[in-house]
Amino acid sequence: MYKVLIVEDDPMVSMINEQYIKRNGSFELVGQCRDGKSALRFLEENEVDLVVLDVYMPIMDGFETLKNIRNMKCSCDVIMVTAANNREALEEAMRFGIVDYLVKPFTYERFQIALDKYIAHTKALQNLDMLNQTNIDYIMEGKKNKSDEIYPKGIQEKTLKLLMEHMKQNAGKWFTGDEIATVVTLTAVTVRRYMNYLSEIGFVVSRMDYETGGRPSVKYIYKQ
Repeated sequence: MYKVLIVEDDPMVSMINEQYIKRNGSFELVGQCRDGKSALRFLEENEVDLVVLDVYMPIMDGFETLKNIRNMKCSCDVIMVTAANNREALEEAMRFGIVDYLVKPFTYERFQIALDKYIAHTKALQNLDMLNQTNIDYIMEGKKNKSDEIYPKGIQEKTLKLLMEHMKQNAGKWFTGDEIATVVTLTAVTVRRYMNYLSEIGFVVSRMDYETGGRPSVKYIYKQ
């Protein structure tokens, strides 16, 4: 399995990235850091294959961190993540060699494309008996994909964060959609839509409850 380090100062984004990584059986999350300096210390002491690196962070930003990663002769690859969609940031990141560049917000599917690109890039380098121009072009170009939004249509970050916090704070307890709706003051229809999404990304586990005596209901629990 490929070892991944998340470097992200936003706990919400870090939590989502963690769930995205855990859904891919080829990767293992080995650490999370909130700034560049702590990330560099982690890399000095631990083996890491891939760093998911945010650009705008306190203490040391992503670009400075990326430069230091290259200077310390770390063999890890980097996926850059940023809220800034501008040419200058992209060009600077590309100068130091990155696997992919994700602009927030992005979907689970787009995140997986970045991970797949890393796997393809790594395997291509490992399996080549002899480099030629065709092979080099394949490695350098990779797969071109369209960047999308981080959440599907109808999913808002504020509401999602509210539900994620509720489930995490009540870890170990099963809830129906109606029970959650009552606590967080949302409609049952809205809660079901968000809980289905959280189930898809692996943040919660769902099961059918047939013990209500009437119509069966879906229950959810935080996946620890």
